[in-house]
Amino acid sequence: MPKLLLAEDDEFSRDMLVRRLERQGFVVVAAADGREAILAARQHRPDLILMDLDMPVLDGRGAIAALKSDPRTFKIPVIVLTAHASAEYVAEAVAAGCQAYETKPIVLRRLLERIAEFLGPVPAP
Repeated sequence: MPKLLLAEDDEFSRDMLVRRLERQGFVVVAAADGREAILAARQHRPDLILMDLDMPVLDGRGAIAALKSDPRTFKIPVIVLTAHASAEYVAEAVAAGCQAYETKPIVLRRLLERIAEFLGPVPAP
């Protein structure tokens, strides 16, 4: 089963998305801030990272930049999840190293399609 890392500081959003993704057959590791996300990526080696941009301790842009500069994690694709859809935020996320961008509220069908672009079809749970 593909392993995802979800970095999201809002506990309700994080828990809801973890449950929804697990029901789709993914193994999901969760992190509450950018620093936790970096540590979790190094430890768990996920197939893909879902990263919120606005988080405490270390924001998503900083976490993505750190992940992309680390030889252990630089190849892991990153999809940014954020409520900010402005061109400036998109440009900052891409500059930090993300491969895709999804706006909140998350539409699960669209997110699954985006994940499949990187990981291929996921077997039914």
